[in-house]
Amino acid sequence: MSVDIQPSHIDQIKQTNIGLVYRLIDQYGPISRIALSKKAQLAPASITKITRELIDAHLVKETEFPDLGFRGRPAVGLKVDSEGWQFLCIRIDEGHIVIGLRDLSSNLVVEKQSVFSVPQNCSFLDCVVNEIDNFFLCHQFSLERLTAISITINAIVDPVNGIIHSSPYYDIHDLPLGKFLHQRTGLPIFLQHGIAAWTIAESLYGAGKNYQNLIQIVIDDNVGAGIMTAGQMLHAGNHSVVEIGHIQIESNGEHCYCGNIGCLETVVGIKKILQKFHSQTERQSGTLTIDSLCQAAIEGDPRATEIVCDAGERIGRIMAIMVNIFNPERILIGSPLNSIKHILYPAIQQHIAQRSLPGYSQQVDIMATQFDNTGTLPAAALIKQALYNGELLLELMQG
Repeated sequence: MSVDIQPSHIDQIKQTNIGLVYRLIDQYGPISRIALSKKAQLAPASITKITRELIDAHLVKETEFPDLGFRGRPAVGLKVDSEGWQFLCIRIDEGHIVIGLRDLSSNLVVEKQSVFSVPQNCSFLDCVVNEIDNFFLCHQFSLERLTAISITINAIVDPVNGIIHSSPYYDIHDLPLGKFLHQRTGLPIFLQHGIAAWTIAESLYGAGKNYQNLIQIVIDDNVGAGIMTAGQMLHAGNHSVVEIGHIQIESNGEHCYCGNIGCLETVVGIKKILQKFHSQTERQSGTLTIDSLCQAAIEGDPRATEIVCDAGERIGRIMAIMVNIFNPERILIGSPLNSIKHILYPAIQQHIAQRSLPGYSQQVDIMATQFDNTGTLPAAALIKQALYNGELLLELMQG
């Protein structure tokens, strides 16, 4: 029986194979074509064709390297050619914006953080465009061949269509940011929720590297989670973030900006934790910060310790359910509270152990994220991911 292979399927296979080959060259280069064929499990003829296309597009280059165990001329291998290729990373948070210029190897060329606000007579979109234009004006001598723009924001987003549906900080309603910037620049635009992008960054470069099944929990002003199963982000095609911050855990709790009452974020968000510490502590002199709370916990302050343990308990209850559903190999915690992880993590671990299947909870370890929640590395991870899955590579190869 013959099978009719549709052109779209052929294109998808080509994209997947090109992305795979590029990823292996990036991770193991300089690498010979023979070794590349074995790692990719593709025929030598396919490797030759794909690498020729990557070389012709100046995305990969040949280089000599010593072949251990053999005498004579050095072997010829392949490595990524990032020279001249750059992309723009944008991170938008409450009250500030960070814009960075990086090369295709994610190395930072220049980065700038600015105060960001939207005046009453101006639109969010106009303000973002003005920040980009100012960045280009200030750093025009650092610019080479710009290939893409990636944007992260803690908002409800549609990453496939490049739409920001709503934001807790800005007046945004179904804003087609990706379409607008693509029409203005002609470049591919990648938009993602900040937590999901951070999880991708940890899986590529950080504490989640080489793990296929991850859960990352963020405990900051925002509370959220990113989940990776079988090496793929869960919900990567729609709103893209696992919404644990807006699970109701207190029926008579505070009103949340999402419209519900008693959300997890209103209980264990950093702002709420500081409010609790401020109301219970006798240290009324000076401004209380998360650093002062952590220092108080380190010094054995019972109030600070109780507040952190309570947050760990609340998080642990939710995590136990997630462990039972997703059976992760590793749980990553991204939070300013990581400086007192010796207090926070046991509280989380205890409730995971009590409330989830022993076969699942006993094999999972809890670790701090390698990166903090600043800068543009999460946005850079979106570009790396688009190179590895072949999506961006095909666009660059087509000019």
